[in-house]
Amino acid sequence: MADREYGFDTLKILAGYDSADNKYSVSPPIYHTAAFDFRDTEHAENLFTYKEAGYLYTRVGNPTVTYFSERVKALEGAKNAVAVGSGMAAITFTLLNLAAKGGTILASPYLYGGTIDSFDRLFPEVGVKIKLTRSVLDPAELDKELAESDDVKGIYLESISNPNAYLPDIDAISKVAHKYGVPVVVDNTVATPYIYRPLEHGADIVVYSATKGLTGHGNIIAGLILDNGKLDYYTEDKYPQFYEPIVMLKGKSPKDVFPDNFFIFRATLVYLNLLGAALSPNDAYLGILGLETLSERVAKQSSNALKIAEYLESSPAVEWVRYPKLSSYKYKEVADKHLTRGGGGLLSFGIKGSKEQEALFLNNLKLFHYLVNLGDVRSLIVNSPDTTHSELTDEEKELADIPANLIRISVGLEDVNDLIKDLDQAFKAAGLLDADSSAA
Repeated sequence: MADREYGFDTLKILAGYDSADNKYSVSPPIYHTAAFDFRDTEHAENLFTYKEAGYLYTRVGNPTVTYFSERVKALEGAKNAVAVGSGMAAITFTLLNLAAKGGTILASPYLYGGTIDSFDRLFPEVGVKIKLTRSVLDPAELDKELAESDDVKGIYLESISNPNAYLPDIDAISKVAHKYGVPVVVDNTVATPYIYRPLEHGADIVVYSATKGLTGHGNIIAGLILDNGKLDYYTEDKYPQFYEPIVMLKGKSPKDVFPDNFFIFRATLVYLNLLGAALSPNDAYLGILGLETLSERVAKQSSNALKIAEYLESSPAVEWVRYPKLSSYKYKEVADKHLTRGGGGLLSFGIKGSKEQEALFLNNLKLFHYLVNLGDVRSLIVNSPDTTHSELTDEEKELADIPANLIRISVGLEDVNDLIKDLDQAFKAAGLLDADSSAA
């Protein structure tokens, strides 16, 4: 697969796996083992010092997990990749790897609530400062911010943000960041590589919660870190961690051992190895199966989401709607230019009613699952300010543009007319629509 160019839909079925390596098994086998035999003492030494490729212990590497990460790497157009146990692990390992010696990460405020919670509580404990600022999204303001500080080790943002579905101009943001030698990290969980590939827009590192739309069935917890292989920004004076010897490497540094992959290699050797959060082979296999239907799922979810967004925008029960393919979308110019395959399955809206009516609306839905996940084949709904983003302070919610009446929908693969009728009847049950009105 590596020797030829194939289309996206071919890669999602075949990339990263050769049946000849596995007794010609068409489906990648699940390597359900904790450890792997060494041929001899020389083989063991070579594996532990990375002189030879192979597997020794599933916490740091397993063939089934590799097949999964290699397939996503192909879909993302990345140079290097590692799969980990969750999206939060992917974010944490990436930012710790960038700021291992301390420093500041400038982050968009338009992020998943759990990410912001980790920024508030976890990272300060290990000497990493995270600054939530809208300047990240404004190239002119970002230029000013970076010009005033040499302590910034990375820029962090989501492509299509959760829950607002905002798509910032990552091309322009990356151009400014690179002017100051700062890498850009993009969480592409909501978009998936089917509708947006951040590395093609200047990003340096992409992270995923593969639990979501990437695998799409709500049956695994998984994450990924991928990079573009452009490592010139990691200079020794600013990022000494990549140049310092590690005992396990017999006095060599990550850059000495893997000069073309030292970012992902160090994240694996230090954080995955020592902190754990390994992806299980079984979950990796389920992830591979999920990838096989990625295009079909996201295309249908995008189609359904647009119809639902249009319905909501016309409903008297709704104050506002946020979805990339609506004319009212905040970043419409960027979305029209870059989201040519659809706007994805995530949207949010402001319910026009009291908290009691909001509860009645949610409690009367029949088809939507009320839970805190997204990107599933099933349609999901949640009141984000009280759940996924409840950790945020009032100031952080205001900065993140999350009003108290925000409802998030992750649209699934059901019949869209059934979904619209379900929303309509729930609005009526909450007293937000006349009983005799009909869905558009």
